[in-house]
This record gives sequence, C-alpha cells and structure tokens, in this order.
Amino acid sequence: MNKSGLLGQLIQSFCCLPGVGPKSAQRMAFYLLQRDRNGANMLAKTLLRAIEEMRHCRQCRTLTETELCEICADNLRDKTLLCIVESPSDVWVVDQATFFKGRYFVLHGRLSPLDGIGPDELGLDQLEKQLAEGHIKELILATNSTVEGEATAYFIGELARKHHVPASRIAHGVPMGGELEFTDSNTLSHAFNGRIEIQTD
Repeated sequence: MNKSGLLGQLIQSFCCLPGVGPKSAQRMAFYLLQRDRNGANMLAKTLLRAIEEMRHCRQCRTLTETELCEICADNLRDKTLLCIVESPSDVWVVDQATFFKGRYFVLHGRLSPLDGIGPDELGLDQLEKQLAEGHIKELILATNSTVEGEATAYFIGELARKHHVPASRIAHGVPMGGELEFTDSNTLSHAFNGRIEIQTD
C-alpha cells in the first residue's frame, strides 16, 4: 500500500496525537472513512475553526475563543484565590474534579533551565503584576509533582512571599482507593508530608 498517498498521510496525521501509535491511527482513519464520514467532516471543520479562532486569555492564559475566558469573565468566581497550573488542560481537570471557585493562571510549562525555559517563558512577569495589584489573597500552587514542577512551585512561592501573598501547595499522596503496598515511595512520602489532622467532634 502506498504510505505516501492520501490514506497514508491521514494515518500519519493521527500519529501526531499523544499516545496514538500507527495501529491506533490506522483504526481511527479507517473508522472515520468507512463508518462515520459525517463525524469526520464535523471533526475537520471544528478542528480547523479551533485552530483559527482559539487564543490565550489575556488574564489567565488558558485557551479561549474570546479575549477573556469564561472563568475570568465570571463575576461569581473568587478573584482573591489564584490557582497556578502548568497547562490549559490542568484548568479543565481541576475545575471538573474540585470545588475550587477561584481563578487560574496557566504557565504553559515549568521551569527547566536545560531546555531554555525560564521565568520569562512562563509569563511570571504577568503573574507578578497581578500579585503587585494587591487583589490576590491566596496563591494555590498546583504544578505537577516532578522535579521541575516542584522547583517551579518553590520559585513562585518565593515570588508570592515577596508580595506578602500566602501560598499553599496541593498535597500529593495515595489515590482514593489505593493500597499502600502498590504505592511508590515518592508518592507515599508526599502523602506523609502532606498529612492533615483528623477532625473529631
């Protein structure tokens, strides 16, 4: 089969998605062409429109089709609480999984000097400007529990301290329903370090 033909190009295009290998890409391509051409057409149109119209929110830097995203434009959200995350997908996850009703700031990465990613690349000048305005009363650091994520959280925590804004780090620990014998040592260590007092009547 001609892999450089249109079908081959379509399969290869699906391979650009994270976690999608040649076999999965092949299944997706054949499914859309054989069973759901209307769905394929809708997917193509929506994807093209998203590429053309989606931009970064001028306040929190998440993805949006308007100047301000829905969260930043929502006057019912608590403007004094700011949650720092690494990517727009983290905003989606945190907002769906928690009762957090504050606002967000998206870094689009984490500090990694070896990769040339410093404070400027993460928009920390924009974050510091928000801190300096005095509206933020608490910073919640929700970067990933990687070496770079922890370093980023520490750096931003120092930035918050400079502006006298309390900063807290989300706890990382044993997942709900998880068993200790199957939990790795780093996760277990975080669970112990992030432990909280049990409230009793």
